[in-house]
Amino acid sequence: MKALLLAPLLVLPALAAEGPYPVDPASVRHEGVPFGTVTKHTFAASKVYPGTTRDYWVYTPAQYDPAKPACLMVFQDGSGYVNEKGADKVPIVFDNLIHSKEMPVTIGLFVDPGVTPAADAKALPRYNRSYEYDAFSGDYAKFLTDELIPEVAKERNLSPNPDHRGLCGASSGGCASFFAAWKRPDQFRRVYSMIGTFVGLRGGDELATLVRKTEPLPLRVFLQDGSNDQNIYCGDWWMANQEMERSLQFAGYEVNHAWGEGPHSHQHGGAILPDAMRWLWKDFPKPVEVHYDASKGRAKDMLIPGKDWELVSEGHGFTEGPVPGPDGTVFFSDIPKNVIHRVGTDGKVSAFLENTRGTNGLTFGPDGRLYGCRTGSGEIVSWDIATKEEKVHATDIKGNDLTVARDGTIYATEPAKHAVWIIRPGQDKTLGSDAFRGVNGVSLTPDQSRLDVADPGGRYIWSATRLADGSLANVQPYHHLHLPPADPDPGSKADGIRVTKDGWLLAATAIGIQIFDQPGRVNLILPPVPGARYPSNLCFAGPEKKTLYVTCGDKVFKRETKLTGAMAWEDPVTPPKPHL
Repeated sequence: MKALLLAPLLVLPALAAEGPYPVDPASVRHEGVPFGTVTKHTFAASKVYPGTTRDYWVYTPAQYDPAKPACLMVFQDGSGYVNEKGADKVPIVFDNLIHSKEMPVTIGLFVDPGVTPAADAKALPRYNRSYEYDAFSGDYAKFLTDELIPEVAKERNLSPNPDHRGLCGASSGGCASFFAAWKRPDQFRRVYSMIGTFVGLRGGDELATLVRKTEPLPLRVFLQDGSNDQNIYCGDWWMANQEMERSLQFAGYEVNHAWGEGPHSHQHGGAILPDAMRWLWKDFPKPVEVHYDASKGRAKDMLIPGKDWELVSEGHGFTEGPVPGPDGTVFFSDIPKNVIHRVGTDGKVSAFLENTRGTNGLTFGPDGRLYGCRTGSGEIVSWDIATKEEKVHATDIKGNDLTVARDGTIYATEPAKHAVWIIRPGQDKTLGSDAFRGVNGVSLTPDQSRLDVADPGGRYIWSATRLADGSLANVQPYHHLHLPPADPDPGSKADGIRVTKDGWLLAATAIGIQIFDQPGRVNLILPPVPGARYPSNLCFAGPEKKTLYVTCGDKVFKRETKLTGAMAWEDPVTPPKPHL
């Protein structure tokens, strides 16, 4: 596809603080344009934000036909947007644009932030606005998709197509709108952010960097801000919005903007709202696309356009330990159900071994045997995949994950003891090092000169030099992980890790699969599959070891890539020298 060259919609000349701004014809009433209806409601049954109550309004255009699914636009701080005497005048704008067919028949959902009522007249209510809008946790997207939108859908026929849904907000509501779509592109694809709070209130300042590093998503984004916006203790709105726009361009998004000289108000954003809506809904019903060719990031080097995640298996307890077998199949464990499954070359999933006593991490050795951490019995074991004959290699290890080097040396992690154990062929286990903090996933580098170990409670993947006798030295926190900006539990949740033949390290973490270069820097993040748990482990499989398999809670997914996995049981390979 030809790269997009998106010029700004407009750049305003020097203006007074509150305007004047040109009045778009769509922002005023016109004779002959039918009126939509607006109804007010209250929602106080949230489980995402328990104890809160909030008002919301539903705009229904005159052209709405209950027999036909309608588009949806959700406005944060809805009471301001629904007010026809305010700066935005959304019901008037929607009436005019829908009548002129410049946007589709669209239901407007205007929702205010939640408030936890005060206990008595002398107490202050708990105002949830910053907690809901500024916290980049995904909770607000969950509130919209799982609670409020289904409530509206009881009386309105809403299209489930994400291309038919958009979000709009100002200030904290602007960044909430963007992040909800960025978190759930399977639900929302169009975003208008006015004076967005992409600053350091609750992690919004990290978002521009994450946009650059994360696989581009099918979103269309319009940004507005003015040079007299706020510049306070948590950041500079004007600079932050420009940085966000540059990050979106870098990553290849469909992005447009309008910069002016206004302050932190709705005046400018409301004046251009009709044009923003025209641009967001242009070419409808043509879908919003991902433009890999316009991206300057790593995605186009590592991913295949049009090749998304495919469901392999579901309905499990908790999946872990995916590993490719020498026969072209893939094995993974279901820990609580005590089963090791095998994915055949035909894609069919069957039980390979049952009653596994909590077996977690899996790997293959150079002898062709399947190795596993049998956590329930505290053993490191292996099986012949043809006969299922079992061998115990070590005891008294509540192992989590393991890898087997080309020379047969086993490295296994034991989180409860912060230990990495070394099990040499025919010998008792020895402690690899006491310098690691948390331990979980483990992998050898492609040349097998280093051992990398994930720390789920921290922000690093630790690296150790592997000496000639297989022992470990020079342990240090090496790969720098990105953390979830608003997770109440500390740490990256880093779990399984794998490497490629050209030196990339992939780590399954709470914000997705983080891909590191050899110096330990994140170059690309594959976000979690929308609606699924974040990944616990991963492997490369397929005839050329280019298909990425990930375990995600009760599900397993796969995806074709341009990367080629390196297997520890194969001959070591030397990756190229790293660059910036």
